[in-house]
Amino acid sequence: MSRVAIPRLETPRLVLRGFESGDLDLFAAMCADVEVMRYLGSPPLDRAGAWRKMALHLGHWELRGYGKWAVVEGATGRLIGRVGLWNPEGWPGLEVGWLLARDRWGHGFATEAGAAALRFAFERLGAEHVLSVIHPENAPSIRVAERLGERYERSLEIGTVPVVVYGIGRAAWQA
Repeated sequence: MSRVAIPRLETPRLVLRGFESGDLDLFAAMCADVEVMRYLGSPPLDRAGAWRKMALHLGHWELRGYGKWAVVEGATGRLIGRVGLWNPEGWPGLEVGWLLARDRWGHGFATEAGAAALRFAFERLGAEHVLSVIHPENAPSIRVAERLGERYERSLEIGTVPVVVYGIGRAAWQA
């Protein structure tokens, strides 16, 4: 049985690491929050659904060699979200995405963790282009994408959900 070692990343205020079983309570609370889940194209999740989502993110690491990290606030040691890279079958490209507990919104954590994930994509994976798939009404996430240097590229539908795609290429990221 293979098991990918999920790299641990640190930023000035955050630790990005693989999900652990002890994360379930806080992750389930985030996934049950209607506002947190509002633009993700699915209803809030119960505890079992949150556990399956954690397993999905761990499995993505196994299948792709990269994925989403659990985000822990360094000052408190508390799980505050998940941020990282995503590219399941049929997705429009390598995505950087974020989800944070509502009480941690507006503190710059999504931008800080997203920047670490972009650095990983370009420097460690050798990516040439990274995008973010965002619900068009999710203005805060669009602002995070723009702070990361991403620019609007196109609109499309994933399933029946309208989205906007923001992206950044290697050269623009390096500049």
